[in-house]
Amino acid sequence: MNRNSMVTVWIGTLALSLLVLGCPKKKPTAVPEMETDTRTVAPQEVPPPPAPVVEDETPDPFSQDIETANREAYARGLLGDVYYDFDKADLKPEARDRLARNAEFMRQYPAFVYRVEGHCDERGTNEYNIALGQRRANAAADYLVSLGIPRGRLSTISYGEERPVCTEPDETCWWRNRRAHFLITGRQ
Repeated sequence: MNRNSMVTVWIGTLALSLLVLGCPKKKPTAVPEMETDTRTVAPQEVPPPPAPVVEDETPDPFSQDIETANREAYARGLLGDVYYDFDKADLKPEARDRLARNAEFMRQYPAFVYRVEGHCDERGTNEYNIALGQRRANAAADYLVSLGIPRGRLSTISYGEERPVCTEPDETCWWRNRRAHFLITGRQ
């Protein structure tokens, strides 16, 4: 056999062996079978929907009639009177503090309109007390305006000594009568 034939045989054998044996192929990995649960699963109970939130059925006293609104505002301390020294209409620091709390309430309920009433004790003439009561009512209203309450929501009136809250003839009683009183009179 000549050399060329041997090389040809050898190449043929090699090709045949590669063809038969080939490259080892990867065996596909077996997909694990999913286990099936043959047990029956009881249906889960669905919880009932939450009960609706029941709002407090007590109506807002400030949405009621004006008399109720006034009573509640004073009972809760949201509105309060301011007091003056004898023969004065100047606002003391505690009066300014009270007026600031009144203004806070007035801002919270912007639909209300108010009357500021000026009152005096029984000393002095009726004419003088009417004028002094008006100065007291105006001083309180002016301060509320300075705190941002619109003037159109405020009216003033003086009752002088005509509507006392106390009738004893002593300083403790007179002091309680020297005041500016606030009333909700309506809605805008």
